[in-house]
Amino acid sequence: MTRVLVAAHNHPALHPGGTEIFAHDLFRAYQRAGCEALFLGATNQIHRQERPGTSFQSIGSSGDEVLLWSGHFDRFFMSQIDLYGVVPDIVELLQDFRPDIVHLHHLLLLGAEFPHIVRRTLPDCRIVMTLHDYYPICHHDGLMVRTKEKELCYGASPDRCHACFKDIPLDKFVLRERHLKSLLSVVDGYVAPSAFLRQRYVEWGLPEERISLIPNGQPERPAPAQTDAPARRKPVFGYFGNLNPWKGGTVLLEAAKRLIAEGLDFEVRVHGAAPFQSEHFVESIDKLFAETAPVVQRRGAYRRDDIAGLIRSVDCMVMPSIWWENAPLVIQEAQGQNCPVITSNIGGMAEMIENGVNGLTVPPNDPTALAAAMRRIVEDPDLREILSHGARHPETIDTTALRYLALIESLRPARVAA
Repeated sequence: MTRVLVAAHNHPALHPGGTEIFAHDLFRAYQRAGCEALFLGATNQIHRQERPGTSFQSIGSSGDEVLLWSGHFDRFFMSQIDLYGVVPDIVELLQDFRPDIVHLHHLLLLGAEFPHIVRRTLPDCRIVMTLHDYYPICHHDGLMVRTKEKELCYGASPDRCHACFKDIPLDKFVLRERHLKSLLSVVDGYVAPSAFLRQRYVEWGLPEERISLIPNGQPERPAPAQTDAPARRKPVFGYFGNLNPWKGGTVLLEAAKRLIAEGLDFEVRVHGAAPFQSEHFVESIDKLFAETAPVVQRRGAYRRDDIAGLIRSVDCMVMPSIWWENAPLVIQEAQGQNCPVITSNIGGMAEMIENGVNGLTVPPNDPTALAAAMRRIVEDPDLREILSHGARHPETIDTTALRYLALIESLRPARVAA
C-alpha cells in the first residue's frame, strides 16, 4: 500500500483557509484511493499553545492527523529557527511512517528545510509540492502587491523587493532567493492549480518542465435542484471568506453604497469574519457596514459544511479580491451550485470566470466598475439565468487525487534516472 504524508502550514480545524481545506480534502481522497495517508499540519501560538517535551500534538480522533508546533519561525527566510528542537522530531516521524510520497502544500511554519530533511532521511521518497500562492517569491505575505498604494507587482527582484521593505538590506533579498531555490531543488515535481501562478514561478526561475497544471477539485456534492432557490423579489448578492485588506470587502461595500444611493432594490449578505486584522482595518470596515445597513447584512463566520446551502440562498456571488488570487475554492463552490460570480479580472480568478459566460469580471480595486456589474445583475433577470446556465462545475477531489497519483508515479523513472 502506498504511503502518503500530506503536509500543510495549518489544519482547517484551526485555520480554515483555502490551502488548508484543499490539502485536507486531498488527504482524505488519497485514503479513498487506497493509500495509507497521514496529515501533518504546522501551527503556532496563534492557534495552539506549546506542549513541552515534543514538537507534535494530536488533533482529531482518527489517529491519522498530527500537528507540528512551530513557534520559532523566521518568516523572511521561511526557515525553522529551532532546528535542534524540530528537525529530530520530523526525522523520527519520517522514519516511523516511512512515506513513499510526501505531498507538501506550503513552506510557512513547516520551513523551507522540510523537503531537504525528507530527501536526506528518505532518499527514494518522491516529493511533490503544490504551489498555492507566492510566498517563496514575495516577502509581502506572498501577495505580490506593493506595500504602498496596493499596486500589483508584476515581477519580483531584489531591487523591487528592497523598494517595498526599505529596512531590509538589498543583499538579504538576494540571499533569500538563493536560500529558497537551493532548498526547493530537491522537490521532484510541482503542481500549480492555475496557469497564471505556474507562469509566475517559471518567471521566478523554477524549471518549467517540472511544474504541472492540475486544477483543484471539490468534494462531491448533490446536484443543485431548481427548487432550492425560491423566487425572490430582489436579487441577493453573497460574499464568502475572511475580511481583510486584500479580499476586496471594502470595494464591495463601497460599490453597495453607490447602488444604495441610486435607489436600487437589492441585498448583500457578507459571510465571513475579520480575524487577526489591524485596528485601522476593523474600524474602516465597521464604518462601511454601518453606512450600508440594512441592505448589506453582516452575517459573520460560517462553517464549511454550510457553504453549499448559503450559496444556494443567493443569486450571485461577489469575489472582488485585489491581489493575484490563484484558484479560490469559493468560486468553485459557487460554480458547483450554478451560482454566477462577479470577480476581479486578474490572476487565477480570470481563468475561472469568463465574462458574460459564467459570471462577470471587473478591474480590481474599482468600486465603480463593481457597482456597474452588480447593477447589471439587479436589472437583468435574463442575464442571471444565462450566467447560471453557463456555470462550470469543478472536478471532484477524488478525480484530483487520481491525477496527482498518476503524476507522482511518472516521477519515479525520472528519479531513478537522476
